[in-house]
Amino acid sequence: MRREPSWRIPVGIIGLLIGLTVYALLVAGLVPDWIGEWPVLVQTIIYLILGTIWLLPLRRFLIWMETPPGR
Repeated sequence: MRREPSWRIPVGIIGLLIGLTVYALLVAGLVPDWIGEWPVLVQTIIYLILGTIWLLPLRRFLIWMETPPGR
C-alpha cells in the first residue's frame, strides 16, 4: 500500500473529468443530428453503446494512476 500521495491521481481525475465532459458534449451534440430520425429502439441501443464505450480505456487509465512514478 502506498504511503505517499502521487501526482498522478489528481492529474488523472482532472484528465478523466475533462475527457468525459468532452466525450459527452460530442455525443450529445453530434449524434442526435445523425440518428434523430431513426426508430426509438435503435436510438436507445446506440446511446447505450456510446454510454458504455468510454469504459474501454478506463482500466489502463486507472492502472496508470495507481502506478508509482518511476515505474
